Amino acid sequence: MKVYILDKFHPAGVELMQQHADVVLWDDPRAANWHQDADAIMVRMWPLTAEDFAKATRLKVVAKQGVGVNTVDLDAARRHGVTVCNTPGINSEAVAEMAMALTLAVARRVADFAARIRSGEVVERADALGVELWHRTVGVVGMGNIGTRVARKWRGAFETPLIAYDPFAPRDAWADIPHERVDDLTALLKRADVVTLHLPLTSQTRHLIGAHELTLMKPDAILVNVSRGGIVDEDALYDALKAGRIFGAGLDVFEVEPPTTANKLVSLPNLVATPHAAGSTEDTQARSSRLVAEQLLDVVAGKEPLSRVA
Repeated sequence: MKVYILDKFHPAGVELMQQHADVVLWDDPRAANWHQDADAIMVRMWPLTAEDFAKATRLKVVAKQGVGVNTVDLDAARRHGVTVCNTPGINSEAVAEMAMALTLAVARRVADFAARIRSGEVVERADALGVELWHRTVGVVGMGNIGTRVARKWRGAFETPLIAYDPFAPRDAWADIPHERVDDLTALLKRADVVTLHLPLTSQTRHLIGAHELTLMKPDAILVNVSRGGIVDEDALYDALKAGRIFGAGLDVFEVEPPTTANKLVSLPNLVATPHAAGSTEDTQARSSRLVAEQLLDVVAGKEPLSRVA
């Protein structure tokens, strides 16, 4: 069996796969021609198009690390009889922690202060005003696994009132978490001190947070996105942050990744940026990498993978 690993993976999954297959790694020049003889592939963010599936006539399995599958043409995979599986839930705790970290970093201006001190500036305490989050209202957009963990953390650590918005979650979701559920995103945006996004990128959620939505938020509100780039309109967010219409934002995801200085957002002191690293802990990467390999091997052996998406 010929398996191509097209993105950089933690050694745990690579080593497991190498015990069972002829493996070509991402940094091998042969990887560019994976379509010719790949029986299976392991990917993280590598995009897979309809053309890819049409060319890869031997391909039987795509094993993807992470929950998001917006980079894979699932309809094309189905048409060509390719099984696609992912690893939902493995990195939920790590992503939830990053959502908290970004929010706190924005609120207390951690990145801004660090950059100014490193540059040699003397930062006076009188100019070092952030915002406190104790008892502030947190609006959670997306009541899935990660959104639930984030809600529990805010409630437990900061005793925050919670507002939740998710038109797809069951009506009895979060029955054990004190919260108010709203059916209109506008209601959440107007009242929340922190708006934290935990939802997939779809045609319905693309630019869910745009210029209009940002005008609804409080002037001292914080926006956090650890979901997918594209959910937030970055041009609109730049204008809002530059004009001080909201206090700040923390983004782990961008429309073009990894983020560089080519993105004008990263020049703003009230933005904290990380490079789609919310799930990137040693613990999470080892577990997730191994699960990718295990599911691929299960499919090849004729078993049902733990999480099939196509």
